[in-house]
Amino acid sequence: MLFSAFGKRSVIAAFDGGEITSDASGLLLREAATRLDLFPRMAACFEDRRDPGRVRHPLADLLAQRVTGIALGYEDLTDHDSLRHDPLLKLLGEANSSGRDKPAALAGSSTLGRVERSFEDSDRRYHKITAQPNRLQDLYVDLFTESHDTPPERITLDLDATDVETHGHQIGGFFNGYYEHRCFLPLYIYCGPHLLLAKLRHGNVDGAKGAKAAIKRIVGRIRKVWPTVQILVRGDSGFARPNLMTWCEANGVDYIFGLARNDVLLHKARKVRSRAAVDFMATGQTALAFGHFTHMTRSKSWTRPRHVIVKVLHRAEREQRCRFLVTSLDWDSPRVAEALREARDAHEQNDQTPPRDLMSRVIYEAIYCPRGDMENRIKECQLDLFGHRASAHAFKANQTRLILAGFAYVLMTQLRLRALKGTELAKAAPGTIRQKLLKIGARIITSVRRIKISMPDACPTQGMFFTASERVNDFETVGLGD
Repeated sequence: MLFSAFGKRSVIAAFDGGEITSDASGLLLREAATRLDLFPRMAACFEDRRDPGRVRHPLADLLAQRVTGIALGYEDLTDHDSLRHDPLLKLLGEANSSGRDKPAALAGSSTLGRVERSFEDSDRRYHKITAQPNRLQDLYVDLFTESHDTPPERITLDLDATDVETHGHQIGGFFNGYYEHRCFLPLYIYCGPHLLLAKLRHGNVDGAKGAKAAIKRIVGRIRKVWPTVQILVRGDSGFARPNLMTWCEANGVDYIFGLARNDVLLHKARKVRSRAAVDFMATGQTALAFGHFTHMTRSKSWTRPRHVIVKVLHRAEREQRCRFLVTSLDWDSPRVAEALREARDAHEQNDQTPPRDLMSRVIYEAIYCPRGDMENRIKECQLDLFGHRASAHAFKANQTRLILAGFAYVLMTQLRLRALKGTELAKAAPGTIRQKLLKIGARIITSVRRIKISMPDACPTQGMFFTASERVNDFETVGLGD
């Protein structure tokens, strides 16, 4: 290829550089996954009935290639028809590590496709790899608990549903009136930045479908490791379902959910609404008021009266806006007491007996509102790591893609939390980490005794790479889970 001349010299280019990679920092992902024993543990969640004597690419290598490829920005299976020859990605295959002068090519798209079709209820003669989805979801939880050196005193589980747009006549794709297009409706559960569940669902299901069963399994698995941890479940009004709230109350799990407003709730909140209106009339400025009352549904669908918190916003020339929450939190619970102390410190309030509206405001703003950060985590998993690429016709194949994208998110999160702490990428999204740290060009030099990845002298993230490399080596190596 001929380009504009530089002075008297011509400028030409060609794809003939030899053993060169554009993803040299994939070494960090490889090392982090090795320390976490991630891919062998994922492989243990599958049933592999292939003849071992004829297998060129072990299941753990296939998972490493697919998940690391997603983390590096290669979302399509067909990308691997070329990537299988990348000299850096070849180092992902443990089968390449012995008995070869040079690492062999990785699997192509047709072989990797067997993993994504592992959920199919087809003839076992042709589909030799079968996934166990519940075990894969449990591995999310195990990686989360192992990431803590000491058990936390309290944790918060955030639930939310989102859409994955479908095209054509994919199985499970239905028109959803809220999102106004045909889609799937996956359910996500996070604890802070940690992914605990990524479950694909049909597009026409209730937003809370499967939430109780998922919370029950996750809480049970967490309490096996941390029996005394205090757990709060948090979600929007779509999850304020009697069965979920009743289960939480029966099992010592606190909850706080949004609550859809109705005439009964608006009537019970009339004093708070009046107070907001009076404050607005007195000052002419936007007025904000909080309050609290107990509520029991007229249909008796609730088994007991529950605490309801109301927020009223009164603005000029606009209708009052009322938001309601339902919660099992007591005013004297440790979680509320801690939030109240932080609010006092922030506002320099020293009164020991705060008014009820202050308590309601603390619960609303300090405990419930931070759930909005979960939507950023979903965006990272969906957009940066291609969880929205559910383009297969079969529903279960798309579930596999969602789970593999989830593990790419887990791998990037572990790298960010444990190796990039204190750096400028400590709070960066996976896409930013990929662009600034992982995409480094390098020449691969293979000799009898070593493989050297030679990166450019002018790389602007050299210092960060050295820091991350040292910290990745300090990861505590874990063994296979139960």
